[in-house]
Amino acid sequence: MKILMINGPNLNMLGKRDPQKYGTVTLMEINKKLKKLAEELNCQMEFFQSNHEGAIIDFLQKESSQEADGVLVNPGALIRYAFCFRQALVDLNKPVMEIHMSNINKTGVNKKVNVLEDIRVGQVTGLKEESYLEGLKQLVNFIKKI
Repeated sequence: MKILMINGPNLNMLGKRDPQKYGTVTLMEINKKLKKLAEELNCQMEFFQSNHEGAIIDFLQKESSQEADGVLVNPGALIRYAFCFRQALVDLNKPVMEIHMSNINKTGVNKKVNVLEDIRVGQVTGLKEESYLEGLKQLVNFIKKI
């Protein structure tokens, strides 16, 4: 089983930005934990982070991405406005698990729009770096059932 792990804008700054909200762990540390958990769950992961919506879309449209069984995504602020990103996920036609380190329903300027709301298979929020691990477990379990 192959899982794509996509991190959106500003997530490269984890460990440096707003530690009360996001903790002190870096994205590299999170990816190491995810890789270890993925091995335990008998799956492989491909990691991608960009501050640019177009780069993420290009990644999703790569032939190797088409071979994935599912997508674990922390879209960051893309969740509120990135309809092109949403369409790329729709076109990929794989199960999508949305994760956020903070509780996105209580933070941010636009709490009403979520471009993934009707295409995701689940959502994990507010657990800081544990959101990633829980999201991976839930996505793998979902894929095993289909």
